[in-house]
Amino acid sequence: MFSKKREMKKEFDEQFITLMKETKSEWHQAQLIEDYLNDYDLDAVAKRKMAESIHFYLYKEARIRNVILK
Repeated sequence: MFSKKREMKKEFDEQFITLMKETKSEWHQAQLIEDYLNDYDLDAVAKRKMAESIHFYLYKEARIRNVILK
């Protein structure tokens, strides 16, 4: 009974870690796009801020869940 719970936690933790890595790469990509733009583009800024907020929300959730990133 408890081993099934551990297996499920491990599986969902792995999915959560891959999601965090994907959002981090999206955030860094949005930062690079914003840096390469010559003029101030509100769309690029909004995309960067959205990616940043999603990443930090997942980071906070990982701390609550005690997920260890490797």
